[in-house]
Amino acid sequence: MTVEAEPAPTVTVTVAPPEPAADNESENVAAESAKSSSGEKATSDRDESSGQRNARKSAESYLEYSAFSRQGLIEQLEYEEFSRADAEYAVDSLDVDWSEQAVKSAESYLEYSSFSLSGLIDQLVYEGFTQSQAEHGANQAY
Repeated sequence: MTVEAEPAPTVTVTVAPPEPAADNESENVAAESAKSSSGEKATSDRDESSGQRNARKSAESYLEYSAFSRQGLIEQLEYEEFSRADAEYAVDSLDVDWSEQAVKSAESYLEYSSFSLSGLIDQLVYEGFTQSQAEHGANQAY
């Protein structure tokens, strides 16, 4: 007995042409203007790789509940196995006041431990804050 396969059904796919570039550009400019006026850096998801976007979202999440230095946040993202380039991109794409992060970190340390002023500064430097940021944070929190 010979069995012949039935031919596969034909499927027709219609692809809509892309929207004109001028419309997309005006939308992007409007979105970037709105972000700039709110103090956020303008970042378009379309301009980011998936690694950059995911690293940025992870960095934003960390900053919502904990204080980080720039260096500390990059290292945390690398620990999560983001590439160094994606981690640096993510951290630098955010509008972060690192001196304010140093204040928050210093306050957090002082909530559960006793530090001398110089010891607190040293701890913040160890955490990745610059000397200037660490001094600012410690002096504000002390």
